[in-house]
Amino acid sequence: MDQVQAMRIFTRIVELGSFSRAAERLQLPRATVSNVLKRLEQRLGVRLLVRTTRQVQVTAEGTLYYQRCLHLLDALEEADTLFSHHKLQPTGKVRIDMPHSLAREIVIPALDEFYQLYPEIEIALGANDTHVDLLREGVDCVLRAWETEDDTLVARRIAQFPQVTCASPGYLRTFGTPQSLDELQHHRAVGYFSLVSNRNYPLEFCRDGRLELRELPGKLSVSGADAYTSACVAGMGLIQAARYVLTPWLQRGELVEVLADTPPPPMPIYIMYPPGRFLAPRVRVLIDWLITLFEPHKNR
Repeated sequence: MDQVQAMRIFTRIVELGSFSRAAERLQLPRATVSNVLKRLEQRLGVRLLVRTTRQVQVTAEGTLYYQRCLHLLDALEEADTLFSHHKLQPTGKVRIDMPHSLAREIVIPALDEFYQLYPEIEIALGANDTHVDLLREGVDCVLRAWETEDDTLVARRIAQFPQVTCASPGYLRTFGTPQSLDELQHHRAVGYFSLVSNRNYPLEFCRDGRLELRELPGKLSVSGADAYTSACVAGMGLIQAARYVLTPWLQRGELVEVLADTPPPPMPIYIMYPPGRFLAPRVRVLIDWLITLFEPHKNR
């Protein structure tokens, strides 16, 4: 088996975290996949993967080689499409991940426009609010409301959305409507916790050009945006979220904005993807389209 195919097999094993799943995806016998990886490690003289009974772990050398493989394979794809109609009409599947609200309110309603431009691209869209390991899960790019600490990824801020602090009418009848940050000591919040640290994020407020944090007690913490909003509507406490997310509830009177004079800072949106000069055409055009889609929200 040639070196290019060996690189493709190796990258698929890394992305899927399994020899068996890689073999199934590539429609190859598992023994073939194992033998190719063994010969590849022998030729390079380094251990790329550590196989255990439960998982496949990538070594430091394997991570470095994986990144180089991605660059080279993307360059090959770029060369193969240079003189074909695929340069103008990229084909294939792109896997992207983003929060539910961005998918529901902004991206999915505009996808028909994307498909008119690129009818031969298929999108696999994961909608969730949690951390995604692009390398291990085979995701091409992600949209997130925080900047990655992973220096193996490119992170570009493409938008920022105004945020509001709000509560339900029932909650405000019970606890009163806070008129200043000093009155928050009598209130509680719905916790939104990090799946990495398992700690709740504090509420954030901008006052006199400074950012102030408040950690309020509460009886419920969640890890998803939809549950966060639902808990607030149910009267569990104060929350902070992007205005575009909460607008339907605010317009129906199910939520009420409070502390408008000291709003939370705008919520940034980043697009993240592996670095390198070459991106597969199907990935590059989707990233470029998303940047254009979010352009009206860039400087809000």
